Amino acid sequence: MENILINQSVAILCDGNNIERSIHELSNSINAMINFDRLVPKLLNGRGLNRLLYFREGKAISSKFAERLHQNYYGSVIPCHKSADIPLSIKATQLSSKVDTIIIMSGDSDFVELVLHLKGEGVRVEIAAVKKTTARILIDEADYFHEITKEDCFVYKPKKTT
Repeated sequence: MENILINQSVAILCDGNNIERSIHELSNSINAMINFDRLVPKLLNGRGLNRLLYFREGKAISSKFAERLHQNYYGSVIPCHKSADIPLSIKATQLSSKVDTIIIMSGDSDFVELVLHLKGEGVRVEIAAVKKTTARILIDEADYFHEITKEDCFVYKPKKTT
């Protein structure tokens, strides 16, 4: 059988607060972070990355993290006034005509309506999240579910201040 080239354009939209809470619980550490260098290639599985957006409410995100996302994936961090739900949903809707697949990194059931809308627009929708903290209905409605595991995270050691 011949190799089939799957040429898909993918956008990854991350609900930072939801994913951070989930991985802190998964790893029993508030210093746990997603290892994007490991996770992104796994999510893409050979498909092309159109963009990676990290939505984050509340305290400022590390400029080092934002810089790495930009350098490695031309990604950007989008600060949110309150929850990431509305900004992420608006961006997903805007991108729906520009990409084949949208991967939503969140386990929040608030995204079920968005998933249904995007699928209605002909977009493949995948969810990437920690299974234990992901709403069952979200997994059921998505075209595919990527489980984020401890292997996709790392625990950083904060610098001691003297």
